[in-house]
Amino acid sequence: MSASTLFEKVWADHVVVPESDDTPAVLYVDLHLVHEVTTPQAFTLLRERGLPVRRPDLTLATMDHSTPTTPVSSFRDLAVVGEGAANQIRQMDQNCRDFGIDLLGFDSEQRGIVHVIGPELGASQPGKTIVCGDSHTSTHGAFGALAFGIGTTEVGHVLATQCLLQRKPKTLAVNLDGQLPAGVSAKDVILAIIGDIGVEGGTGHVIEYRGDAISALDMDARMTICNMSIEAGARAGMIAPDDTTFEYLAGRPRVPQGGNWDAAVGRWRKLASDNGASFDKAIRIDADNLQPMITFGTNPGMVIGINDPVPDDTGDPSFRKALDYMQVTPGKPMTQSAVDVVFVGSCTNGRISDLQQAADVLKGRRVADGVRMLVVPGSQQVKAQAESMGLDRIFAEAGAEWRESGCSMCIGMNGDTAARGQLSVSTSNRNFEGRQGVGARTVLASPATAAASAVRGHVADPRTLS
Repeated sequence: MSASTLFEKVWADHVVVPESDDTPAVLYVDLHLVHEVTTPQAFTLLRERGLPVRRPDLTLATMDHSTPTTPVSSFRDLAVVGEGAANQIRQMDQNCRDFGIDLLGFDSEQRGIVHVIGPELGASQPGKTIVCGDSHTSTHGAFGALAFGIGTTEVGHVLATQCLLQRKPKTLAVNLDGQLPAGVSAKDVILAIIGDIGVEGGTGHVIEYRGDAISALDMDARMTICNMSIEAGARAGMIAPDDTTFEYLAGRPRVPQGGNWDAAVGRWRKLASDNGASFDKAIRIDADNLQPMITFGTNPGMVIGINDPVPDDTGDPSFRKALDYMQVTPGKPMTQSAVDVVFVGSCTNGRISDLQQAADVLKGRRVADGVRMLVVPGSQQVKAQAESMGLDRIFAEAGAEWRESGCSMCIGMNGDTAARGQLSVSTSNRNFEGRQGVGARTVLASPATAAASAVRGHVADPRTLS
C-alpha cells in the first residue's frame, strides 16, 4: 500500500462514488455548519421540493454575520443592524424550527462565529469532512479535518443529501522549519506564507502545514493559519492532529466520551501523512527569519514586514490603483500611516489567546486620541472567559469598546463599519476595497500589532511596546 497524505486519507474515507473524467466524486459530509446569510435560498429550495433535511443531527446552526455586537435581548431589538440583516436573523430562527436543526440562537451561551463555536464545542474533529456556506471553513482543518466553504446551492444539496459533488484537489506542503522569534504570531506566519506564494499560489490544492514551527503552535494559532488558506487560493488547509489537538478536544461537549474517546484518539493518530508520502507541490519557509507583518494594498498578498518600505508599482496599473486607494507611498513604511479604527476579532483572531495578545499590549496604556478600537470576541464562551480573566476591564480602561460576539467589522454586515477614507487596522482576513465600509481602507495585522497601532495612533511594531 502506497504512502498517503493526511488529505488523501480523509478524502478516501468519504468518497461515496469515485470521480470520473465526466463527473465529480460524491463526497459524504460529516458536519454541516450553517448560518443566517447563505441558507435562506437553500431552505426555500427544500420547501419548494418538499424535502426534509437529510441529517439534522449532523447540522449545526448559529447566528454570526448579521448579528449586532451591542447587547440585544430579543428580536425586537434587531433594528440596530438594519432591516435586511434583521430579517435574515428572524428567518434563520424560523428555518431551524421548521427543519429540526439545532440552532445556537440569541438565548444560547454557546452562540458565536461559526468557525469559533465548532471547535470549542468539540464538533470539529480530526478526520471529518466539514462544510459551511462560508469561505473560511478551512479553519477547522487545524484539527486534521477536510473543511471547506461551499456556495448557497451546494448548501441546499448538503441539507437534502448529506453529500456533495467535488473534484479531488491536488496537494501542497508548506514546511515551516525553525522557531518563531519573540513578537511573531500565527497571523504573521500566514500573512508571510501568502506573501511568499501569492493569492493564487494554492489554487486547486489543499495545503498541509507541516514542520517544527507548526507542531509548536497551540490550537488557536493553528486555526488562525488554516483560516486564511483561502486567501492563498487554496481549497482548504490542514494540520495533522497530535497530542496538542487531543488535549484541546478532551472533555468538550460534542466529542466521543469514555471508551469511545480512546478509540477515536487511536483512529486520529493514524491520520498524519505517512513517511514518504508525496505532495504535488512543496515549499519551505524559515520560521527563524519571520517578523510581524502588515498588508499595504487591497489583497492579502500585498504584505510586507512591519518596518519594510512599501514596494514600487513597477508599472503595474492594478498595483498602482491599490496604492492610490490605500493612500500609501512607495518607499515609505506603513508605520508612517495614521490609524483611525482598530478591530480585534473575527474567525481569524477572535479567540481567547488573540484577546490576550491584545490585552498584553494595552494593559496600563491608552488608545490614542482620535482612534476608535473595537474588541469583539469570537463567541459568547470566549466573551465569558475573557471577562473571568479581567480582559474586558483592560480593554475598557484603555478606551476600547468591548462588544458581544459576532463577525462584526470583518465584513460589516451588522453595521460595524469604518467610514469612507478611514484607515482600519484589522485582525480579520480580507482587505479588499470597501470590505469594512464603503471607501474604508483596511490593513491586516496580528492582535498585538493592532493593539500597538491603537496605542501609537499609527501602524506600529508591537515589539516596541513589549
